[in-house]
Amino acid sequence: MSDFNFLAFGVYPYIALAICLIGSWARFDLAQYTWKASSSQLMCRTREEHRQMRIASNLFHVGVIFILAGHFVGLLMPEALYHSVISTANKQLLAMVSGGFFGILCLIGLVMLIKRRLKDDRVLANSSTSDIAILFVLLAQLVLGLLTIVASTQHLDGSVMVMLANWAQSVVTLQPVEAAAAIAPVGVVYKLHVFLGLTLFVLFPFTRLVHIVSAPVWYLGRRYQIVRQKSL
Repeated sequence: MSDFNFLAFGVYPYIALAICLIGSWARFDLAQYTWKASSSQLMCRTREEHRQMRIASNLFHVGVIFILAGHFVGLLMPEALYHSVISTANKQLLAMVSGGFFGILCLIGLVMLIKRRLKDDRVLANSSTSDIAILFVLLAQLVLGLLTIVASTQHLDGSVMVMLANWAQSVVTLQPVEAAAAIAPVGVVYKLHVFLGLTLFVLFPFTRLVHIVSAPVWYLGRRYQIVRQKSL
Protein backbone atom coordinates (compact mmCIF):
# COMPACT_ATOMS: atom_id res chain seq x y z
CA MET A 1 0.00 0.00 0.00
CA SER A 2 1.49 3.33 -1.09
CA ASP A 3 1.64 6.47 1.04
CA PHE A 4 -0.58 8.27 -1.49
CA ASN A 5 -3.25 5.58 -1.18
CA PHE A 6 -3.16 5.90 2.61
CA LEU A 7 -3.41 9.70 2.47
CA ALA A 8 -6.17 9.71 -0.17
CA PHE A 9 -8.37 6.98 1.29
CA GLY A 10 -7.25 6.62 4.89
CA VAL A 11 -6.68 10.23 5.98
CA TYR A 12 -8.54 12.39 3.46
CA PRO A 13 -12.01 11.08 4.43
CA TYR A 14 -11.59 12.53 7.93
CA ILE A 15 -10.21 15.82 6.59
CA ALA A 16 -13.15 16.10 4.20
CA LEU A 17 -15.68 15.34 6.93
CA ALA A 18 -14.05 17.83 9.32
CA ILE A 19 -14.15 20.59 6.70
CA CYS A 20 -17.77 19.74 5.90
CA LEU A 21 -18.93 19.88 9.52
CA ILE A 22 -16.87 22.87 10.69
CA GLY A 23 -17.40 24.81 7.47
CA SER A 24 -21.16 24.21 7.53
CA TRP A 25 -21.41 25.28 11.17
CA ALA A 26 -19.39 28.43 10.48
CA ARG A 27 -21.46 29.37 7.45
CA PHE A 28 -24.76 28.81 9.23
CA ASP A 29 -23.53 30.84 12.20
CA LEU A 30 -21.92 33.70 10.29
CA ALA A 31 -23.87 33.90 7.02
CA GLN A 32 -27.33 32.42 7.44
CA TYR A 33 -28.80 34.45 4.59
CA THR A 34 -26.50 32.61 2.15
CA TRP A 35 -27.79 29.22 3.34
CA LYS A 36 -30.19 28.53 0.50
CA ALA A 37 -30.62 26.69 -2.78
CA SER A 38 -30.67 29.92 -4.81
CA SER A 39 -33.38 28.51 -7.03
CA SER A 40 -33.76 30.11 -10.46
CA GLN A 41 -37.29 28.81 -10.97
CA LEU A 42 -38.78 32.29 -10.55
CA MET A 43 -36.92 33.36 -13.69
CA CYS A 44 -39.05 31.13 -15.90
CA ARG A 45 -40.85 33.42 -18.33
CA THR A 46 -43.25 31.00 -20.01
CA ARG A 47 -45.21 27.89 -19.09
CA GLU A 48 -42.93 25.84 -21.32
CA GLU A 49 -39.83 27.08 -19.50
CA HIS A 50 -41.49 26.30 -16.19
CA ARG A 51 -42.40 22.80 -17.40
CA GLN A 52 -38.86 22.10 -18.60
CA MET A 53 -37.43 23.36 -15.33
CA ARG A 54 -39.79 21.17 -13.32
CA ILE A 55 -38.95 18.06 -15.38
CA ALA A 56 -35.20 18.66 -15.12
CA SER A 57 -35.33 19.35 -11.39
CA ASN A 58 -37.51 16.32 -10.64
CA LEU A 59 -35.35 13.95 -12.68
CA PHE A 60 -32.20 15.21 -11.02
CA HIS A 61 -33.48 15.18 -7.45
CA VAL A 62 -35.28 11.84 -7.68
CA GLY A 63 -32.14 10.29 -9.17
CA VAL A 64 -29.88 11.80 -6.50
CA ILE A 65 -32.09 10.69 -3.61
CA PHE A 66 -32.18 7.06 -4.75
CA ILE A 67 -28.47 7.04 -5.61
CA LEU A 68 -27.49 8.38 -2.18
CA ALA A 69 -29.81 5.93 -0.43
CA GLY A 70 -28.35 3.06 -2.46
CA HIS A 71 -24.80 4.09 -1.65
CA PHE A 72 -25.61 4.41 2.05
CA VAL A 73 -27.21 0.97 2.29
CA GLY A 74 -24.83 -0.76 -0.10
CA LEU A 75 -21.62 0.50 1.49
CA LEU A 76 -22.50 0.45 5.17
CA MET A 77 -24.53 -2.75 5.46
CA PRO A 78 -22.30 -5.62 6.70
CA GLU A 79 -22.27 -8.81 4.68
CA ALA A 80 -23.68 -10.81 7.59
CA LEU A 81 -26.91 -8.79 7.48
CA TYR A 82 -27.79 -9.35 3.85
CA HIS A 83 -26.38 -12.79 3.10
CA SER A 84 -29.51 -14.48 4.44
CA VAL A 85 -31.60 -12.51 1.94
CA ILE A 86 -29.40 -12.02 -1.14
CA SER A 87 -26.00 -13.19 -2.33
CA THR A 88 -23.10 -10.82 -2.89
CA ALA A 89 -23.24 -11.35 -6.65
CA ASN A 90 -26.98 -10.67 -6.81
CA LYS A 91 -26.58 -7.64 -4.57
CA GLN A 92 -24.05 -6.23 -7.02
CA LEU A 93 -26.37 -6.94 -9.94
CA LEU A 94 -29.22 -5.18 -8.12
CA ALA A 95 -26.94 -2.21 -7.43
CA MET A 96 -25.87 -2.05 -11.09
CA VAL A 97 -29.42 -2.13 -12.44
CA SER A 98 -30.95 0.29 -9.95
CA GLY A 99 -27.90 2.54 -9.91
CA GLY A 100 -27.80 2.63 -13.69
CA PHE A 101 -31.50 3.46 -13.96
CA PHE A 102 -31.50 6.28 -11.42
CA GLY A 103 -28.06 7.42 -12.57
CA ILE A 104 -29.35 7.94 -16.11
CA LEU A 105 -32.42 9.79 -14.78
CA CYS A 106 -30.13 12.01 -12.75
CA LEU A 107 -27.80 12.56 -15.70
CA ILE A 108 -30.64 13.65 -17.99
CA GLY A 109 -31.94 16.08 -15.40
CA LEU A 110 -28.48 17.47 -14.62
CA VAL A 111 -27.62 18.04 -18.28
CA MET A 112 -30.92 19.86 -18.72
CA LEU A 113 -30.18 22.06 -15.69
CA ILE A 114 -26.65 22.85 -16.90
CA LYS A 115 -27.93 23.72 -20.38
CA ARG A 116 -30.55 26.04 -18.92
CA ARG A 117 -28.09 27.76 -16.60
CA LEU A 118 -25.60 28.40 -19.41
CA LYS A 119 -28.04 29.21 -22.22
CA ASP A 120 -30.55 31.41 -20.41
CA ASP A 121 -29.04 34.90 -20.15
CA ARG A 122 -31.07 35.85 -17.08
CA VAL A 123 -30.20 32.67 -15.20
CA LEU A 124 -26.53 32.92 -16.16
CA ALA A 125 -26.33 36.55 -15.03
CA ASN A 126 -27.71 35.57 -11.61
CA SER A 127 -25.42 32.54 -11.22
CA SER A 128 -22.25 32.65 -9.17
CA THR A 129 -19.06 30.88 -10.16
CA SER A 130 -19.70 28.25 -7.49
CA ASP A 131 -23.23 27.63 -8.83
CA ILE A 132 -21.84 26.68 -12.22
CA ALA A 133 -18.74 24.89 -10.93
CA ILE A 134 -20.64 22.59 -8.58
CA LEU A 135 -22.91 21.47 -11.41
CA PHE A 136 -19.91 20.34 -13.44
CA VAL A 137 -18.35 18.63 -10.41
CA LEU A 138 -21.63 16.74 -9.93
CA LEU A 139 -21.63 15.90 -13.64
CA ALA A 140 -18.11 14.48 -13.42
CA GLN A 141 -19.02 12.47 -10.33
CA LEU A 142 -22.16 11.12 -11.99
CA VAL A 143 -20.30 10.10 -15.14
CA LEU A 144 -17.64 8.35 -13.03
CA GLY A 145 -20.39 6.54 -11.16
CA LEU A 146 -21.93 5.28 -14.39
CA LEU A 147 -18.48 4.22 -15.61
CA THR A 148 -18.06 2.10 -12.47
CA ILE A 149 -21.17 0.20 -13.54
CA VAL A 150 -19.55 -0.53 -16.89
CA ALA A 151 -16.36 -1.63 -15.11
CA SER A 152 -18.39 -3.86 -12.79
CA THR A 153 -19.55 -5.97 -15.74
CA GLN A 154 -16.02 -7.40 -15.82
CA HIS A 155 -16.38 -8.93 -12.34
CA LEU A 156 -19.91 -9.93 -11.47
CA ASP A 157 -18.96 -11.89 -8.34
CA GLY A 158 -19.27 -8.78 -6.17
CA SER A 159 -15.66 -8.86 -4.98
CA VAL A 160 -14.96 -5.19 -5.72
CA MET A 161 -18.23 -4.15 -4.12
CA VAL A 162 -17.13 -5.95 -0.95
CA MET A 163 -13.78 -4.12 -0.99
CA LEU A 164 -15.52 -0.78 -1.31
CA ALA A 165 -17.94 -1.68 1.49
CA ASN A 166 -15.01 -2.72 3.70
CA TRP A 167 -13.37 0.63 2.98
CA ALA A 168 -16.50 2.61 3.94
CA GLN A 169 -17.13 0.55 7.07
CA SER A 170 -13.49 0.88 8.15
CA VAL A 171 -13.68 4.66 7.71
CA VAL A 172 -16.85 4.82 9.82
CA THR A 173 -15.30 2.67 12.54
CA LEU A 174 -12.17 4.88 12.62
CA GLN A 175 -9.75 2.38 11.11
CA PRO A 176 -7.83 4.42 8.49
CA VAL A 177 -5.09 1.85 7.86
CA GLU A 178 -7.62 -0.93 7.24
CA ALA A 179 -9.69 1.40 5.07
CA ALA A 180 -6.75 2.29 2.82
CA ALA A 181 -5.75 -1.37 2.56
CA ALA A 182 -9.29 -2.44 1.63
CA ILE A 183 -9.58 -0.04 -1.30
CA ALA A 184 -6.00 -0.40 -2.56
CA PRO A 185 -6.70 -3.28 -5.03
CA VAL A 186 -9.73 -1.71 -6.79
CA GLY A 187 -9.53 -0.08 -10.23
CA VAL A 188 -8.75 3.56 -10.92
CA VAL A 189 -12.29 4.48 -11.95
CA TYR A 190 -13.61 3.40 -8.54
CA LYS A 191 -10.90 5.33 -6.73
CA LEU A 192 -11.59 8.47 -8.75
CA HIS A 193 -15.30 8.13 -7.97
CA VAL A 194 -14.61 7.75 -4.24
CA PHE A 195 -12.05 10.58 -4.16
CA LEU A 196 -14.35 13.02 -5.96
CA GLY A 197 -17.19 11.96 -3.70
CA LEU A 198 -15.06 12.89 -0.68
CA THR A 199 -14.19 16.18 -2.36
CA LEU A 200 -17.90 16.99 -2.56
CA PHE A 201 -17.90 16.95 1.25
CA VAL A 202 -15.11 19.54 1.15
CA LEU A 203 -17.08 21.73 -1.27
CA PHE A 204 -20.37 21.27 0.57
CA PRO A 205 -20.14 24.23 3.01
CA PHE A 206 -19.08 26.67 0.30
CA THR A 207 -21.77 25.99 -2.31
CA ARG A 208 -25.53 25.74 -2.73
CA LEU A 209 -25.31 22.07 -1.69
CA VAL A 210 -25.99 23.17 1.89
CA HIS A 211 -29.71 23.26 1.12
CA ILE A 212 -29.62 19.44 1.25
CA VAL A 213 -29.72 19.56 5.06
CA SER A 214 -32.35 22.31 5.15
CA ALA A 215 -35.32 20.49 3.63
CA PRO A 216 -38.42 21.79 5.45
CA VAL A 217 -39.62 18.32 6.49
CA TRP A 218 -41.02 19.78 9.72
CA TYR A 219 -43.84 21.22 7.63
CA LEU A 220 -45.29 17.70 7.43
CA GLY A 221 -45.95 17.62 11.16
CA ARG A 222 -47.07 21.16 11.88
CA ARG A 223 -50.65 22.21 12.46
CA TYR A 224 -52.72 23.63 9.65
CA GLN A 225 -52.85 27.38 9.41
CA ILE A 226 -56.39 28.69 9.59
CA VAL A 227 -56.97 31.71 7.42
CA ARG A 228 -60.24 33.58 7.93
CA GLN A 229 -61.69 36.35 5.88
CA LYS A 230 -61.73 39.63 7.74
CA SER A 231 -65.25 40.51 8.76
CA LEU A 232 -66.53 43.96 7.83
